[in-house]
Amino acid sequence: MAKGLNDFDFFIGKWRVRHRRLNERLAGCSDWTEFTGASTVQKILGGAGNMDDNVLDLPGGAYRAATVRTFDPKTERWSIWWFDARHPGQLEPPMVGGFDNGVGTFYADETFKGEAIRVRFLWTRIETANPRWEQAFSADGGVTWETNWVMDFARAS
Repeated sequence: MAKGLNDFDFFIGKWRVRHRRLNERLAGCSDWTEFTGASTVQKILGGAGNMDDNVLDLPGGAYRAATVRTFDPKTERWSIWWFDARHPGQLEPPMVGGFDNGVGTFYADETFKGEAIRVRFLWTRIETANPRWEQAFSADGGVTWETNWVMDFARAS
């Protein structure tokens, strides 16, 4: 079995999600919106990937999204794609990375408001009953980071 293939096994199942999202990104904002959601995660591709189906209960109206993650045994890296039902024809470059010492770190180069940025996902607390996902943006090539979205997960009964 390829090293890393089971990295996301902690995440398989049904979850309640507590979201905390920065109101404005890369604008010096310190105001956050909190809301709930739900996620169901399952393995795909014979275990070489997984996907989740999400409901995000934003105060202005709920929406659905999905994540697809695939593992490349040659590079021992994961690629992660986010699909937002509000923008069904849009697909950003995949986040690419892996896990080291219980922390998953993934990066991609994207564009935000016409400017090149670096994006980072962090998975922490994966060995607990409440894993955490964080997204951060960097407008200076990764020298400084602004965390703009945090998801705390709890198993759904």
